[in-house]
Amino acid sequence: MFDLDDTLIDHETAARHAVLGWAADLAISDPEVVRRWARVSARHLDRYQRRELTFAEQRRERVREFLGVAMTDQEADTLFGGYLERYEDGWTVFEDVVPTLRRARAAGLVVAVLTNGEDSQQRRKLDRLRLTPEIDVLVASSMLPAGKPDPRAFQRTVELLGVDSGDTMMVGDSLQKDVLAALAVGLSATLLDRADTQRNVGVPRVQSLHDLSFA
Repeated sequence: MFDLDDTLIDHETAARHAVLGWAADLAISDPEVVRRWARVSARHLDRYQRRELTFAEQRRERVREFLGVAMTDQEADTLFGGYLERYEDGWTVFEDVVPTLRRARAAGLVVAVLTNGEDSQQRRKLDRLRLTPEIDVLVASSMLPAGKPDPRAFQRTVELLGVDSGDTMMVGDSLQKDVLAALAVGLSATLLDRADTQRNVGVPRVQSLHDLSFA
């Protein structure tokens, strides 16, 4: 079972380039614009995962807080569209993804993606990057009672797959949301640390998906 954003798809780079172009169009010259957008986005996306906001509402709240301006829903949707178009244009897949997914399937494993996101958007990522044929099941948090790291996200996904928790491995880039949360409900888990910045965390860790073993 794989996470999607920043595990299979380079979300961080796409988001960074998108907000820089969007901010330039809005005449925002803040040197901290990328970090500020990331903080605002994380805060409201977490609220969405806890079901405090709908997916559309979290987008609007991100825009309102980021710009510090009161606006209607329609105005917020229009402004967010300027970011979203750039973000979608920036989607790319990491080079180690397709070979790894194919190795897993060749080993007789069911390949699933468990992602914190809205189902249609996450499916669009897979389709655009030609990853849909490489996986068996996509489970987006919009289909679940709550998103990662809530235990129900993992428990429900395992139920949907028809497998035992002890026979399932989670691979993701987030120590808290992907790895520790999966371990807490009986899955095995491996941290993907592409930047080699999370050493000595006490869990299995790889820097590339090529390093995963499916024996």
